[in-house]
Amino acid sequence: MALIEYDTYRQKLRELKPELDKLSVALDLDGARQESARLTAETEQDGFWNDLARSRKVQTRLKQLQNKISRQEKLLTAWEDLTALCDMGQEADDPEILEELKGEFAALETQAEESRMSTLLSGEYDGNNTILQFHAGAGGTEAQDWAQMLYRMYTRWAERHGFTYKTLNYEDGDEAGIKSAAISIEGENAYGLLKSENGIHRLVRISPFDANARRHTSFAAVEVMPEMEDDDTIEIRDEDIEMQVYRASGAGGQHVNKTSSAVRLIHKPTGIVVASQQERSQFQNKDNCMKMLRARLLELKEQQHAEKISDIKGVQMKIEWGSQIRSYVFMPYQLVKDTRTGYETSAIDSVMDGDLDGFLNAYLTKLATGELQR
Repeated sequence: MALIEYDTYRQKLRELKPELDKLSVALDLDGARQESARLTAETEQDGFWNDLARSRKVQTRLKQLQNKISRQEKLLTAWEDLTALCDMGQEADDPEILEELKGEFAALETQAEESRMSTLLSGEYDGNNTILQFHAGAGGTEAQDWAQMLYRMYTRWAERHGFTYKTLNYEDGDEAGIKSAAISIEGENAYGLLKSENGIHRLVRISPFDANARRHTSFAAVEVMPEMEDDDTIEIRDEDIEMQVYRASGAGGQHVNKTSSAVRLIHKPTGIVVASQQERSQFQNKDNCMKMLRARLLELKEQQHAEKISDIKGVQMKIEWGSQIRSYVFMPYQLVKDTRTGYETSAIDSVMDGDLDGFLNAYLTKLATGELQR
């Protein structure tokens, strides 16, 4: 029986190799190596750090290229190692090696799919880190609990992909959940992979906060923005910002209540409001706010095709029925369905635990083929 299964995996490996080779071509590995070598040479030149804006861009791009090359080379090496493992296990007719082969092959398929998704990313900021903001809709505790569930879903997604995340702001709900929160996620193509998640998310379930166990519909908004370094791309004038300081509360810890360390920034031309209370110092919280404001302005600039910040008009997202990008139904049946792509799954527990790649892949594929517009 084991020998038959070995033959099956040998065939699977044979079929996977052309796909990996196509990926190498689609990723333009040769071009990436040439560009990486050129940028590396530039970093070694005298005076490289004299122009900080340029040097930061070069370092960011170089890291993206090196990650791309390394990831694909690891895929090809893993394929070779598994082929050798398959040969060895089949010759020995070893059932333990077969189990190892099964697990490693499943991991290789997952990594290949992630690499394929990255070939669909061509936007200017797709390679950047990202900032996510969460806002509970109307409905009090129900909506606030739903916003916290989404917060957990995306942090779990980040962990699954080996990305790191940092909480920038976290405002507790009145009884449970959160009123609003913000996180930054650091990892290659973080923004490009998650840009599809921008919008209203709808939940249908039997409310755990309803003594009569009635079904409730709740809404929460997720804003997804590319994280930007402080450069000339987004100019924020001091006179356009109103800064408010206040005493933080909740998840920041007890120390935050002793001083007015929390910061709220209002961008007067657009009406955008950002806040941070996670850090101990007012300076650090202001820095977080500026990071979020810069990202929000860039996202709006891209959406409105504005040439400069002064052309941007404020946009208020309506967190209500009819505007959702995705519905999550817990009762009377289990289904998560994206309204834009039609992609759906009944594995709702996996989705809430961060298994979102099916949705991300469906969106990026339709975007790449022109069936969707951002």
